[in-house]
Amino acid sequence: MKCINNKHINSKITAVITAFVILALFICGCGTNAGSSENTSQETKDYTLFSKLNSQSDVLLSPYSVSNALCVADSDVSLAGFTNDSSKTASGLFDLSGSKVLEAKSIFTKVYPASTTKILTAYLALKYGNLDDTVTVSENAVNLESGSQMCGLKAGDKLSLHDLLYGLLLYSGNDAAVAVAEYISGSADAFVALMNKEAASMMAASSHFANPDGLHDDNHYTTVYDLYLIFNECIKNETFTTIIDTPSYTGTITHADGTQERITWKATNYYFQGYADPPANITVLGGKTGTTDEAGSCLILYTKDSNQKPYISIIMDASNKTNLYEMMNELLSNIPAGS
Repeated sequence: MKCINNKHINSKITAVITAFVILALFICGCGTNAGSSENTSQETKDYTLFSKLNSQSDVLLSPYSVSNALCVADSDVSLAGFTNDSSKTASGLFDLSGSKVLEAKSIFTKVYPASTTKILTAYLALKYGNLDDTVTVSENAVNLESGSQMCGLKAGDKLSLHDLLYGLLLYSGNDAAVAVAEYISGSADAFVALMNKEAASMMAASSHFANPDGLHDDNHYTTVYDLYLIFNECIKNETFTTIIDTPSYTGTITHADGTQERITWKATNYYFQGYADPPANITVLGGKTGTTDEAGSCLILYTKDSNQKPYISIIMDASNKTNLYEMMNELLSNIPAGS
């Protein structure tokens, strides 16, 4: 077991988060234009502000600036050809190379993340864990609510963190999520504290996590924009992108009695299952699904167009999986040429 000693997030964090939310509201678009003296001055101010805040806080923050090239919008953004007329469904399309928000519908509205939560769980495992370490599955990890998506793990099972992350991200196992949490922080509760601290460090200020798996809790919520911020950090890790770009994976489990079993986990997203085809000019590089009664059908995707330009697209709280993938395809098919 690998433990992380987490400090209590004190009242200074509230001031930090408030400051960068206010800062973001002053910026429309993505980043700054380095050729503009006015924008360069603003960037300097941003760094000065965040340097001061970082010196006073346990949380390390970075400003919205040209060096981060984050996509920023302060209101809904319409994409020609795409219609999201649902009162519930939130959606966003983020052009990573152009640093632009191409579409935004309710991206700052509270939504339940369901199993899209697991991108943050995986991020922390990759940041603080060792892929070669052996993780022992506890009774807590397998004693979850009836109907939970499970990798088929049993108490006492041992497997590498590397294999466990495939079960987490591909098959979306809730047992894998709890096993990861306990390995990293010693307990799920301690891991949740780390989740919230790290989310704040990514400027995901409108999120609060209550568990590592995404099972419904009224106090477990996020926004489309926060998921973009978190996923944008995740895909900087080559291991993460390799895992989510894998249609299926066979891992090795050593049971408590010493016997070994090979078990195959398949990706839950319909593009890899063959139930949905992306637009002709789009390559799906992976993503994360999520579904609960309260969250609806959810999907985060990492894709590239025919020019190899990368995008993050997110749809939350679609009415069903058919509607989810129809909307996602419509969103991706309307990416402007030369965007």
